[in-house]
Amino acid sequence: MELIDQHTKKIMENCKARAREAGLKFEDETLEYIVTNREMTRLSPKTFVPTLYDYWVNDVEVLHGEGEYKLYPNNPYESVINSRPAISFYNDNNPDWMNAAIFYHVLAHIDFFQNNRLFKKTWNDDFVGQALADKRLIAKLRGEKGRWVDYTIEFSRGIDNILGFYRELAEEEFPEEKALSEKLDFYFNSFLQGELKLLPHEFLKELERFNSIPDESLRESLFFSEVQTKHPEFAERFKKNLDKKKEKSKDLLEFLILNSPKLKKEENKWMIPIMHVVRNTGLYFAPQIRTKILNEGWASYWHDKLFRQDGLLNTHETDYAIFNSKATTMPRMGLNPYAIGKALFEYVEDLAEKGKMSLDFQRVQIIDARKYYDQKTGKGQEAIFKLRESFSDFTVINTFVDQDFVDTNHLLILGQRFNPQKGVVEVYVKSKKAKDYKSMLLESLYHPPDIKIDSEKTDDSLIYLSHQFEGKPLVKDYIANTMLGIEYLWGGKVQLETTELIEKEESFPPHFFAGIPADEDEPEWQRVRYTMENRKISREVL
Repeated sequence: MELIDQHTKKIMENCKARAREAGLKFEDETLEYIVTNREMTRLSPKTFVPTLYDYWVNDVEVLHGEGEYKLYPNNPYESVINSRPAISFYNDNNPDWMNAAIFYHVLAHIDFFQNNRLFKKTWNDDFVGQALADKRLIAKLRGEKGRWVDYTIEFSRGIDNILGFYRELAEEEFPEEKALSEKLDFYFNSFLQGELKLLPHEFLKELERFNSIPDESLRESLFFSEVQTKHPEFAERFKKNLDKKKEKSKDLLEFLILNSPKLKKEENKWMIPIMHVVRNTGLYFAPQIRTKILNEGWASYWHDKLFRQDGLLNTHETDYAIFNSKATTMPRMGLNPYAIGKALFEYVEDLAEKGKMSLDFQRVQIIDARKYYDQKTGKGQEAIFKLRESFSDFTVINTFVDQDFVDTNHLLILGQRFNPQKGVVEVYVKSKKAKDYKSMLLESLYHPPDIKIDSEKTDDSLIYLSHQFEGKPLVKDYIANTMLGIEYLWGGKVQLETTELIEKEESFPPHFFAGIPADEDEPEWQRVRYTMENRKISREVL
């Protein structure tokens, strides 16, 4: 692996100038490396961050990748790291025209990393440098503690998909400014609504009483002197609330770091920095997995737009068409994030350019009138830059995947069914409705389970977890091993409450009525509790 030569660096600098003229914003300092296909397989298991901490699973993936390369040599074009400075990797046999197209793609990725608000907590970080420091820390501990370091990493990684990413981001976007004291907060939000269950008009009357006290410096003390007369039990309730309050945590991994009785023991404190490394690494990569469609769509939109205007395209039009189609063709079956993302940016640009993002357009019901509606606003580029700044995959799909988008891009959902007469599996058009296509896209997005810690039932001997059911059950195959890891990190019994499907026995084999539409019964769910104690798991229906 080595830095690109001066000739190729000059091409990159020219691409930077053209990208900035088009409106992309990114830091000037970047590093570009040339790597071979074989080196690509070594880098990919650790997300192209060679300084990331070592872990035995990564070694297995490297061996797997090398074996796969021997059978199927491939030609990955590029990869880019969201770091300071941004680092990107390129194949060692790319011609100049291809490098230019890829450079535009990479620069758009860097622009996305450095301007999309989901990445705000990464904007001032040198992740590669921090990863190197973490790697050295873990190597030092591994020399002292041996395999127990890998157990700690493995068990921490078992729950690093349920990190409090959005809570962390909210604190960055909206720093906590206590408009109300803790006492007022408990009184209005917990005591009145939770315990006394006041009706809305009674609650508003009490709030109005507080706001009517003219002297701000004495407002709270005067207000609570009357509260104490009306509700003498309030003081005791508030004291109990303070006593049971544990250290603030945003997710299960942080809760274990802050509250685990096992980790508070002197001989186990070495595990805490390892858990911090796993958690911080997971948080750093969290925005990438939540913006994959947008990020790849933004990069594809700009490499296509900018390279078509680049002089290096001359005489390579056919080569570029083949190269570009591999990345941005919309498949009939399956999902291509490059293609979907690019189509969404082009669709939003067109909507804004024609004034279709308005109430007036929404009122138009005639199909032809909607099709030819055009106010020529000139705001298309402004709209997609706002989209790049503030949206995630979920919000852009939920907002802009409508029937016009589906029809414009000729999108549909295909299904498969067995034809017993011909003895073949048939592919058929299942739906062309925007509602169904949007559901399919949303279903494909990353959505980790929401696991809460029940503080009422948790003590030093037990941690009680509650899965907030959102229509998707937990994957049973992972429950036992994950709970085993939590038991190891907590040092005591673990209970998990979740919701599972009530399984029904089938009277006929699944293919018996293949090809014949059948009414599907509504699924029935039940609440169950898993208990992990002394490395043995049990299950009970609640």
